Amino acid sequence: MAKEERFIGIDVSKDALDVHVQPDGQDLVFQNTPDGIKALCKKIGKFRPELIVLEATGGLQIPAATALGLKKQPVVVINPRQVRDFARATGRLAKTDKIDAKVLAFFGQQLRPEPKPLRDEETRELSALMSRRRQLLGMLVMEKNRLPLSFGPIRDDIVKNIAWLEERLSEINTRLGVLVRQSPLWREQDNLLRSVPGVGEVLSRELLANLPELGHLSRRQIAALVGVAPMNRDSGKFHGKRRIWGGRSTVRAVLYMAVLTAIRFNPLIRKFYKRLTAAGKPHKVAATASMRKLLTILNAMVRSNQPWAYCPG
Repeated sequence: MAKEERFIGIDVSKDALDVHVQPDGQDLVFQNTPDGIKALCKKIGKFRPELIVLEATGGLQIPAATALGLKKQPVVVINPRQVRDFARATGRLAKTDKIDAKVLAFFGQQLRPEPKPLRDEETRELSALMSRRRQLLGMLVMEKNRLPLSFGPIRDDIVKNIAWLEERLSEINTRLGVLVRQSPLWREQDNLLRSVPGVGEVLSRELLANLPELGHLSRRQIAALVGVAPMNRDSGKFHGKRRIWGGRSTVRAVLYMAVLTAIRFNPLIRKFYKRLTAAGKPHKVAATASMRKLLTILNAMVRSNQPWAYCPG
């Protein structure tokens, strides 16, 4: 007799982990604490699941997903938009933690997304430092915007805060550099990526931290993963504009800033961008296409382990 496949959905909140086992129909609840996660792993191990599906919940899912991954369980973390679209498509409009867990389990059973390998501790630290760097930059921009409108003691306070934020940002950048240099693999990939005109340390570190699939997917797959592949919006005789959406927004944001530099200093990207704008494409359309072009180049370079080489012609 064939083994019955089990699919588990886990809805993660700040305090609880709601679990649904498909097709058993069993519902369980664990505390989202170290002891609760330990009990969760022990219980789930007895089911021998085919797949465990969690939803990305602002980082709340990381402790449970990491613990399950360390137990060699087949875990996948799904973009919330995918789950919402799936729930609407299957008529599951009500929303509670228990229902969400059931939807996640059913999502896994029907679509069977491929489990992703667990990122090691160093990669998680690199990703966390990049996230913190974005937060500090955001706070720094807000304080600098407030400065011209301030006066007296408030201005002095903002000046001190800007100095403190800049100091913290410098420390984060130093730590990021140390992490990359300590890893022979990262050091090699960093040198490889930064051999491309327009690719600096920020984009290189963002790709190392948050796009480990680079070099392991096709050009179409990597573009869709980052969210720079245009999606069709057609129905009958209606042909809508192609738009990009979803994907890894943090990677996409850094890639966009890099492309603005590459349009000026990278001969291949500059030529590609100018050809599109000469054909009447708006700046945003041409820039997005250039992002996809640059990402495709980086993907091919990492796959072949070959540095940048541009031959005009």
